[in-house]
Amino acid sequence: MAILKRGLAGEPVRRLQAKLGVPVDGEFGPNTETALKKWQTDKGLAADGIAGPDTFMSMGLYELILLKPGTRGDTVKALQQKLGVGADGQFGPGTEKAVREYQQKNGLTADGMAGPATLAQMKLFKEVTADTVKSSQVPASSIPDVAGAAKSVAADATAGVRSIWDTIKSVFK
Repeated sequence: MAILKRGLAGEPVRRLQAKLGVPVDGEFGPNTETALKKWQTDKGLAADGIAGPDTFMSMGLYELILLKPGTRGDTVKALQQKLGVGADGQFGPGTEKAVREYQQKNGLTADGMAGPATLAQMKLFKEVTADTVKSSQVPASSIPDVAGAAKSVAADATAGVRSIWDTIKSVFK
């Protein structure tokens, strides 16, 4: 999961809600969606009520940026330009291969996804720092094993931490 939208729940939703100034319950419901659409409209972004990398960049929620296959937008385009691959703004197989190769060459987990650790190493965005990487992680023991949770998005077994994206679950029954 690299986006937040209605029906999802977890720590990334809590951080989005706190930024939007809506009640923080961790569930992306209609109030969060309405507040996000207003925020997007006010900032000149596509007001679709879906928070992805471009929205996270604009909001200063750098710890939530996770670029992976299927992700699109200006943030992906900047990544592609840095990697020297076709910069069409759509994260496809070529971008994934280039990210994986970059990660292997730089001693990172070679998962083909560009999250805070990869982006900080690349120095692609000055705002994505070592502190951003730390804030993008939660203790592995605090992540419940729930159906629908993202698995192994970015685990660091040596430090006992995992990506906050691992906390995402669907609230639909």
